[in-house]
Amino acid sequence: MSGHSKWHQIRHKKARSDKKRAKEWSILARNIIMAARSGGGDAKMNYKLAFAIEEAKAANMPGGNVDRAIKRGTGELEGADPEELTYEGYGHGGAALLVECLTDNRARTAPAVKHAFEKNGGRIATPGSVTRLFERQGLILIEKDKAPEDKLFDIVVDAGAEDLDSSGEYYAIKMPAAAFEGVKKALREKKIKTESAELVQVPHATVALNEEDGRKLLKIIEVLEDLEDVQNVFGNYEMPDSLMAELEKK
Repeated sequence: MSGHSKWHQIRHKKARSDKKRAKEWSILARNIIMAARSGGGDAKMNYKLAFAIEEAKAANMPGGNVDRAIKRGTGELEGADPEELTYEGYGHGGAALLVECLTDNRARTAPAVKHAFEKNGGRIATPGSVTRLFERQGLILIEKDKAPEDKLFDIVVDAGAEDLDSSGEYYAIKMPAAAFEGVKKALREKKIKTESAELVQVPHATVALNEEDGRKLLKIIEVLEDLEDVQNVFGNYEMPDSLMAELEKK
């Protein structure tokens, strides 16, 4: 998990610097809609919604946008309901990719994802052939000045986390998917701010890529992440150290 969390931190840092605000707000709004739909519109009673609102505020999303998203989730405002879809594919070097989407129009999303793969040397995979290579887990990043490591370790382990990795720029906390909400709740109660908190797909085993294949695969990922409906792209690849070092500097 340490290599995976390091890669996740690099991708997170890069996304913060070049993510288009319009797309970011669109994704955050859909997260709020889904949270309100599943748990109601009261953030005090719905931790998923509370966290989605926190993320939106951190991205400077206007309050009016947040309120409309909540009302769409609870059915007070009309609008197409978003649905969660996952597409599977393969890229260069035999790397497998899972593409998680949130869309209100699958007729738009499916061709766009397929085109992103095929135009850049990848291919769409048979449903289920890639999913089985991954395990759903929670991953939370926290800036190191937000809490002492020993105190943070006790809080998250008591709440169900399996590990706290302090080797990167952030504390990276790993947990089973079933413990994700409980760990987030424990951190909220202790008023410890998270840099990011999400359910990720962790590969059971990784494929080591050479630099050429790594660069080509990154191109596929970049194109996929630029699509309006794509929320996350996960893979079972291991980038070469030279390429990792280069990405860290960007």
